[in-house]
Amino acid sequence: MLREDPQGVITKLAKKHFDAKPVVDAVLALDTRRRALQTESDGILSQQKAKAAEIGNFMKQGLKAEAEAAKAEVARMKARSGELLAQLDAAEKEMMDQIVLLPNIPCDLVPEGTGAADNLVVKMGGPEYNLPEGALPHWELAKKYDIIDFDLGVKLTGAGFPVYKGKGAKLQRALINFFLDCNTQDGYLEVEPPVMVNKDSGFGTGQLPDKEGQMYHATLDDFYMVPTAEVPVTNIFRDVILQENEVPQKMTAYTPCFRREAGSYGKDVRGLNRLHQFDKVEIVRVEKPENSYAALDDMVAHVESIVNKLGLKYRILRLCGGDMSFTSAITYDFELWSAAQERWLEISSVSNFETYQANRLHLRYRDSEGKTQLCHTLNGSSLALPRVVAALLEAFQTPEGIVIPEVLRPYTGFDKID
Repeated sequence: MLREDPQGVITKLAKKHFDAKPVVDAVLALDTRRRALQTESDGILSQQKAKAAEIGNFMKQGLKAEAEAAKAEVARMKARSGELLAQLDAAEKEMMDQIVLLPNIPCDLVPEGTGAADNLVVKMGGPEYNLPEGALPHWELAKKYDIIDFDLGVKLTGAGFPVYKGKGAKLQRALINFFLDCNTQDGYLEVEPPVMVNKDSGFGTGQLPDKEGQMYHATLDDFYMVPTAEVPVTNIFRDVILQENEVPQKMTAYTPCFRREAGSYGKDVRGLNRLHQFDKVEIVRVEKPENSYAALDDMVAHVESIVNKLGLKYRILRLCGGDMSFTSAITYDFELWSAAQERWLEISSVSNFETYQANRLHLRYRDSEGKTQLCHTLNGSSLALPRVVAALLEAFQTPEGIVIPEVLRPYTGFDKID
């Protein structure tokens, strides 16, 4: 793509407000050098074969001096060939180091824009809330009913690591199980992956090198705490060639997630708004390219159905180019209305990565003609818990306590937090 239409790549990545020209120019220059080295290397190998045949003929004819001269020439060729292969490896590595600096190309459906204010609202739903007089934000409710202890989390670890207690802990567990049940009932296979991954896994889904500063790194073992279950679950398919009848793949997983969230401050980090450790249930799909956008619509509808079951007010956004992730080709965000804070809180991102991750993962399928094709990968939060809990506590507060949505009561074992 870079060889055939470099300006097209630069123009498309400009929608993400990424200046791709320096990287594209560097990649093309390295590619030219790599191909020149390859051509020279192939030529020397061909000459070596021809010279080796000459040596055999000289030996048969008893021409020892000529044979020795030819052997010396072959030795010089081998030395040069070794130099070329080393230069070729270095050029290929340098080229790949540049290529991975390029984000995924946004699809044509992505709107123009520089940030969150330019995202396109595609749907709104859920009930309007009638809060009681003196309604409290979720962090005050958590303290009032002693269900989440933020100060204790600071003592044990630091800010952004809350401790859930009593009915707060049970509500967490209930939501996790409810989300997993919704997903498995929709055909997703539940897996329980590790919550630490190696560097290859981080690279495969695009968190590395782009988001290394936001990930917790266990340096002694060179492992990374997962920022989302997307990373280990998608990497199940790293270096895999699926048979055609094995596509699509649908998986779901619960993990705690860990994000440094450097630079966060103010109202954005109050209470459950932004945490360094939080629980999330994820859905991941591997699809044929021709089916991936239908799969994306299906995933958005699935997440919407879960939010509707909880009875929460929501909106769905199609992210503009300036607000998209490095790896995504298109993303839909779900936001819940925080009634006491009077602001929207993101609780899910559903994305299609097209071939971007599959290329890094070497994830392919074998079609009916026996040819291997790159898959498309997709994932979505289904759902992230902290802001769901925040919206739920605020929306369902009453003078007598916090009412639990009916759909969750079989999971919690109680219908009210009081």
